[in-house]
Amino acid sequence: MMNSELKVNKRSVIIDKSYQFALAIVLLNKNLVNQNEYVLSKQILRSGTSIGANINESQSAESKKDFVHKLNISLKEARETNYWLNLLKDGGYLPEDEFKILEKTCTELIKILSSIIITTKNKYLNNS
Repeated sequence: MMNSELKVNKRSVIIDKSYQFALAIVLLNKNLVNQNEYVLSKQILRSGTSIGANINESQSAESKKDFVHKLNISLKEARETNYWLNLLKDGGYLPEDEFKILEKTCTELIKILSSIIITTKNKYLNNS
Protein backbone atom coordinates (compact mmCIF):
# COMPACT_ATOMS: atom_id res chain seq x y z
CA MET A 1 0.00 0.00 0.00
CA MET A 2 1.34 3.37 -0.97
CA ASN A 3 1.81 6.07 1.63
CA SER A 4 -0.88 8.32 0.10
CA GLU A 5 -3.38 5.44 0.12
CA LEU A 6 -2.73 4.90 3.80
CA LYS A 7 -3.56 8.54 4.50
CA VAL A 8 -6.82 8.29 2.60
CA ASN A 9 -7.73 5.15 4.57
CA LYS A 10 -6.84 6.84 7.87
CA ARG A 11 -8.98 9.82 6.95
CA SER A 12 -11.94 7.63 6.02
CA VAL A 13 -11.64 5.84 9.36
CA ILE A 14 -11.79 9.14 11.21
CA ILE A 15 -14.66 10.34 9.03
CA ASP A 16 -16.65 7.15 9.62
CA LYS A 17 -15.86 6.99 13.33
CA SER A 18 -16.75 10.66 13.90
CA TYR A 19 -20.02 10.24 11.99
CA GLN A 20 -21.03 7.17 14.01
CA PHE A 21 -20.09 9.03 17.18
CA ALA A 22 -22.23 12.01 16.12
CA LEU A 23 -25.19 9.67 15.60
CA ALA A 24 -24.69 8.25 19.11
CA ILE A 25 -24.57 11.81 20.49
CA VAL A 26 -27.84 12.67 18.69
CA LEU A 27 -29.47 9.65 20.36
CA LEU A 28 -28.00 10.65 23.72
CA ASN A 29 -29.44 14.14 23.21
CA LYS A 30 -32.90 12.66 22.63
CA ASN A 31 -32.60 10.65 25.85
CA LEU A 32 -31.47 13.70 27.79
CA VAL A 33 -34.37 15.78 26.48
CA ASN A 34 -36.72 12.95 27.54
CA GLN A 35 -35.21 13.37 31.04
CA ASN A 36 -36.00 17.10 30.81
CA GLU A 37 -32.29 17.97 30.65
CA TYR A 38 -31.98 20.76 28.09
CA VAL A 39 -28.82 22.73 28.90
CA LEU A 40 -26.31 19.88 29.01
CA SER A 41 -28.05 18.13 26.12
CA LYS A 42 -27.50 21.18 23.90
CA GLN A 43 -23.86 21.45 24.94
CA ILE A 44 -22.98 17.85 24.16
CA LEU A 45 -25.03 17.87 20.95
CA ARG A 46 -23.14 20.92 19.71
CA SER A 47 -19.64 19.71 20.59
CA GLY A 48 -20.21 16.03 19.79
CA THR A 49 -21.53 16.66 16.29
CA SER A 50 -19.02 19.42 15.58
CA ILE A 51 -16.13 16.91 15.68
CA GLY A 52 -17.18 15.20 12.46
CA ALA A 53 -18.37 18.39 10.81
CA ASN A 54 -14.91 19.94 11.17
CA ILE A 55 -13.19 16.74 10.06
CA ASN A 56 -15.31 16.80 6.91
CA GLU A 57 -14.55 20.47 6.41
CA SER A 58 -10.82 19.68 6.65
CA GLN A 59 -11.15 17.53 3.54
CA SER A 60 -11.62 20.72 1.52
CA ALA A 61 -8.87 22.66 3.24
CA GLU A 62 -7.09 25.28 1.16
CA SER A 63 -3.66 24.31 2.48
CA LYS A 64 -1.94 21.92 4.89
CA LYS A 65 -2.01 24.71 7.48
CA ASP A 66 -5.77 25.10 7.01
CA PHE A 67 -6.15 21.29 7.20
CA VAL A 68 -4.33 21.21 10.55
CA HIS A 69 -6.36 24.18 11.79
CA LYS A 70 -9.67 22.41 11.03
CA LEU A 71 -8.48 19.22 12.71
CA ASN A 72 -7.37 21.22 15.75
CA ILE A 73 -10.91 22.56 16.04
CA SER A 74 -12.19 18.97 15.90
CA LEU A 75 -9.70 17.98 18.59
CA LYS A 76 -10.87 20.81 20.86
CA GLU A 77 -14.49 19.80 20.32
CA ALA A 78 -13.64 16.16 21.13
CA ARG A 79 -11.99 17.20 24.38
CA GLU A 80 -14.98 19.37 25.26
CA THR A 81 -17.32 16.47 24.48
CA ASN A 82 -15.30 14.24 26.79
CA TYR A 83 -15.84 16.83 29.55
CA TRP A 84 -19.61 16.85 28.99
CA LEU A 85 -19.72 13.03 28.99
CA ASN A 86 -17.99 12.93 32.37
CA LEU A 87 -20.29 15.61 33.74
CA LEU A 88 -23.38 13.76 32.53
CA LYS A 89 -22.15 10.50 34.07
CA ASP A 90 -21.22 12.08 37.39
CA GLY A 91 -24.49 14.06 37.40
CA GLY A 92 -26.53 10.88 37.07
CA TYR A 93 -27.82 11.51 33.54
CA LEU A 94 -25.66 8.91 31.78
CA PRO A 95 -25.44 5.27 32.91
CA GLU A 96 -21.93 3.91 33.44
CA ASP A 97 -22.15 1.33 30.64
CA GLU A 98 -23.31 3.91 28.09
CA PHE A 99 -20.67 6.35 29.34
CA LYS A 100 -17.88 3.79 28.85
CA ILE A 101 -18.84 3.17 25.22
CA LEU A 102 -19.11 6.87 24.34
CA GLU A 103 -16.02 7.87 26.31
CA LYS A 104 -13.96 5.12 24.65
CA THR A 105 -14.95 6.31 21.18
CA CYS A 106 -14.34 9.94 22.11
CA THR A 107 -10.87 9.05 23.42
CA GLU A 108 -10.13 7.14 20.22
CA LEU A 109 -11.13 10.19 18.18
CA ILE A 110 -8.82 12.37 20.29
CA LYS A 111 -5.91 9.98 19.74
CA ILE A 112 -6.48 9.68 15.99
CA LEU A 113 -6.88 13.43 15.56
CA SER A 114 -3.75 14.11 17.62
CA SER A 115 -1.79 11.63 15.53
CA ILE A 116 -2.92 13.09 12.19
CA ILE A 117 -2.18 16.64 13.40
CA ILE A 118 1.31 15.75 14.66
CA THR A 119 2.16 13.78 11.52
CA THR A 120 0.94 16.52 9.20
CA LYS A 121 2.79 19.23 11.13
CA ASN A 122 6.01 17.23 11.17
CA LYS A 123 5.83 16.27 7.51
CA TYR A 124 4.58 19.46 5.89
CA LEU A 125 4.61 22.45 8.20
CA ASN A 126 7.95 22.14 9.97
CA ASN A 127 9.80 22.10 6.65
CA SER A 128 8.69 25.58 5.64
